[in-house]
Amino acid sequence: MKVIDHLNKATEPLISFELIPPKRGGDIKSVFGVLDEVIKYHPPFIDITSHSAEVIYEETPEGIKKKVKRKRPGTLGICALIQNKYNVDAVPHILVKGFTREETEDFMIELNYLGIDNVLAIRGDDSGYDKPIPLGKSTHHSSLDLVKQIIDMNRGKYLEDSLLDAKATNYCVGVGGYPEKHFEAPNLKSDIKFIKDKVDAGADYAVTQMFFGNNFYFDFLDKCRAAGIDVPIIPGLKIITSKKQLHSIPKNFHVSIPDELADEIDSANPEDILNIGVEWAAKQVEELLDKKVPSVHFYIMLNPKPIKMLMDRLKLF
Repeated sequence: MKVIDHLNKATEPLISFELIPPKRGGDIKSVFGVLDEVIKYHPPFIDITSHSAEVIYEETPEGIKKKVKRKRPGTLGICALIQNKYNVDAVPHILVKGFTREETEDFMIELNYLGIDNVLAIRGDDSGYDKPIPLGKSTHHSSLDLVKQIIDMNRGKYLEDSLLDAKATNYCVGVGGYPEKHFEAPNLKSDIKFIKDKVDAGADYAVTQMFFGNNFYFDFLDKCRAAGIDVPIIPGLKIITSKKQLHSIPKNFHVSIPDELADEIDSANPEDILNIGVEWAAKQVEELLDKKVPSVHFYIMLNPKPIKMLMDRLKLF
């Protein structure tokens, strides 16, 4: 089922999750372990991130050498696992960065073979690697271009008109939203305009970057509605689990952490930080549910313990 259908048919707010594939050469059992835990909370859909190749520097007997690798392959396989073993709708992330339009089309065709109906179309992080583009291939410049390619496939339009049996796909397309604006956008107004362009191109819903102050989400939602964006906007949350995340999260995701939360974590004993993060997230969820959000989406990586503690605290299941 499509994400938008889950949202439209729900009589209660939905809980969904986002996982990352294990590192290259890792054990798929780590993914099984996480899925076995979060399935207990009946998520209608689970997102799996995608990762392009990046530059890695390795020490060798000949000195430091630069290599290009995909550190976390496996998005397609994990989505097939979620869809067919757990009977939960999988939402693979489709990236602009690091992939040609032709590679994207092939990936979308494979997803269609698997009966996967949902994708999240995003630009992706800068990996520090500018992939050489083979002769005759092409790339997108933005996530708007990516949304347009997917919608073209939904209309039966492929990159090559000569494709045999090129039937229309039927993807539900999600896009990203940034309550504190994308770090490259000049301001929030222009960022919201870009989301509106993607919705006008055919995107069905948006899911936000993590935020730790609900005021960011509610203000963002009001501005999106005022701009004519009428699709569901799902709030994305993350539970802070360590003191180092006070620095790594703002650095990597360009979001702010409220003074109250930062001060409490900074002065806490390490063994108490997870409880602080869970309690803060619980208050966020309670307020969001009181405001009748359509769904709450949790970024959990490959660590199910914080979400289990949160669900026990909320007593939702």
